[in-house]
Amino acid sequence: MTLTSLAFLTPGNFADDDPYTGLEETLQLFEYGERLGYDGAWIRQRHLEHGVGSAAVFLAAAGQRTERVELGTAVIPIGYESPFRLAEDLALADVLSRGRLQIGFSTGMPHAEILGDLVYDGDWRAFDLSYGRVARVVDNLRGDYLGGPDTVIQSPGNSQRPRLQPHNPGLVERIWYGGGSLRSARWAGENGLNLLSGNIVTGEGTDDFTTAQSNLLTAYRRLQSAARVAVGRVIVPFDSADRATRTRYREYAASRHARTLAPQGPKRTLFAPDVVGTAEQILDQLAADPVVSAVSELRLELPYEFRREEYEQILHDVRHLVAPELGWRPTQLEAAR
Repeated sequence: MTLTSLAFLTPGNFADDDPYTGLEETLQLFEYGERLGYDGAWIRQRHLEHGVGSAAVFLAAAGQRTERVELGTAVIPIGYESPFRLAEDLALADVLSRGRLQIGFSTGMPHAEILGDLVYDGDWRAFDLSYGRVARVVDNLRGDYLGGPDTVIQSPGNSQRPRLQPHNPGLVERIWYGGGSLRSARWAGENGLNLLSGNIVTGEGTDDFTTAQSNLLTAYRRLQSAARVAVGRVIVPFDSADRATRTRYREYAASRHARTLAPQGPKRTLFAPDVVGTAEQILDQLAADPVVSAVSELRLELPYEFRREEYEQILHDVRHLVAPELGWRPTQLEAAR
């Protein structure tokens, strides 16, 4: 395999009684990743948890703290969003970052029974909260004029045809879908969206994670050969960690191993094993992963609830000891520093 893009995805943890410190450390992690030469820095969007509830707001801040790195979100659950208002927020954040946003979507509403009535006035169960809602965001980001050809709006000192503002025509090409099933992969391909596939997929006709994810990518590429495809893996190298931290990493991986042995729950969810060990061991595991070998973009998924110094150690070791052996090279700007 030859990596052309190396990015990381962080959960954006913070303490309940001190959210500022955690959010500031996450912004610093974006800065650190850019200094290391990573191509992308991504944030999870999470509701009712100790994480970022609005990716657009966070990425607007990250855009002011970085200069080059792609700024992504994986993923925004579309069920809680107004397609037009979300498009406005994302467009504004993209312009402020000078066109660096990479926007990932998913369907569904985590914690729906708690949040649904708070977000919607009326019965939210009657709304389309699936692919059609994602498509409406995409349509809004295209920036088509609203109303008829003679429709204008007046504002102080200006008269203009109405459309989403600010408008950046390139943003619509930087939209991703987090596909975990054959249906979602096909929908993303049919609608020209880039594809994200992480360490969780649906077992359809197989109990094997690798087979299921390979089938998903095949289904997508039959419909879409030009768009970007990125695969995510939890990768935790030991090399520059101290003895206590290595023990913590081993215990973390062991606590999550059982879920990888069989499909989980009624949706038959399959989990990829975490890739934990020395750089040499990690390279062996990645070389044996046919899905990772079939793509050129890798998203390093950072574990939940680790400390900032542990995240930095992981990013450092992957950048210096793992990614170069996979053919990846940092940008010339960062390599010169």
